[in-house]
Amino acid sequence: MTSISERLQAIREAMHKAEREAGRPEGEVHLLAVSKTKPAADIRAAHAAGQARFGENYVQEALGKMAELTDLPLEWHFIGPIQSNKTRPIAEHFHWVHGIDRLKIAQRLSDARPDTLPPLQVCIEVNVSGEASKEGVAPGEVLELARAIAGLPRLRLRGLMTIPAPTRDIALQHQPFRMLRELQATLNQQGFALDTLSMGMSEDFPAAIAEGATIVRVGSAIFGARPAKLKEDLS
Repeated sequence: MTSISERLQAIREAMHKAEREAGRPEGEVHLLAVSKTKPAADIRAAHAAGQARFGENYVQEALGKMAELTDLPLEWHFIGPIQSNKTRPIAEHFHWVHGIDRLKIAQRLSDARPDTLPPLQVCIEVNVSGEASKEGVAPGEVLELARAIAGLPRLRLRGLMTIPAPTRDIALQHQPFRMLRELQATLNQQGFALDTLSMGMSEDFPAAIAEGATIVRVGSAIFGARPAKLKEDLS
């Protein structure tokens, strides 16, 4: 069996290949290792292999791992759906939030962010595929939400995030990522200075890199498959 270190190296090499093919500088795209449902020991092993950014979906699970790993200089990203009653611990313990799609959640995060910490770095989640089952704001509603978030004092709006419908068709993989890049460009023409596109996962990150991703979120290709059913108390 390959180790976490070996899998990380393979992902990095694939990312560099995608960057070269897209004519982008090598190392321009950041790897976010999605460690949800995985133990703190796996995160420690990934850090030993040079990984510092980790993504979590479940607040209580993440807080437990943070407590175990206080000796490591890690950057924590919250990437799952956000419940109103979870905004305070997220605001207090995470560096980034990738999935804001409601002003109410953004306001609660801003209100709960301690003044002793830098502003919380946030992305708006966009439902570019129009799937009813997916989280995210519709593309036509992003500008209004972005303007509102930009006015909140303890948040810094960095960019956009999406989780498109999965497909193995390479051409189809490109379409939603291109849409998100074009939406970012439209927002920047309106006066924003968005520098982040959080898009691409284990199966499609080369297409995301080709379309301008700055953060790719990779979990199973690093840590192995997750259990089919997650315990309710993880959230």
